[in-house]
Amino acid sequence: MFNIFKKEESEKENNHPSIIAVACLLIHSARIDENFTDKERKIIKEAIIEMGAETKEIDKIMQDAEEKEKESNQILNFTREIKNINAEDKLIIIEALWDIIYSDEDADMYETNLMRRLSGLLYLDPKVVGDIKEKVRQKKI
Repeated sequence: MFNIFKKEESEKENNHPSIIAVACLLIHSARIDENFTDKERKIIKEAIIEMGAETKEIDKIMQDAEEKEKESNQILNFTREIKNINAEDKLIIIEALWDIIYSDEDADMYETNLMRRLSGLLYLDPKVVGDIKEKVRQKKI
């Protein structure tokens, strides 16, 4: 469906930097409430597969992203790599972020603050981010 991360046949590198950055950002949002669940891990895997990651590489991508996210102390490292992708793909990422946040049926102040910061860092209209939030929240009810 969305192939923003599909590699050319001649490209042999397994860890495309943008897909790792997206996975790191999603993992960061899952860890922000200090409760990284299997449900959140599943949402992350599904999101990056939907964005074009190879299914057979998903465990390696997750492992690399978890290590990279653990070593980083700020989201700027991740957003720097993905802020210039097209708006449609950014919206997919934002929806996955809200899915992760609402996977436990509640958004705490750290999670909502993260989303406010991300809307600015990714150059997204806060109203659009809010609309996606409501869409995801309504699905969870």
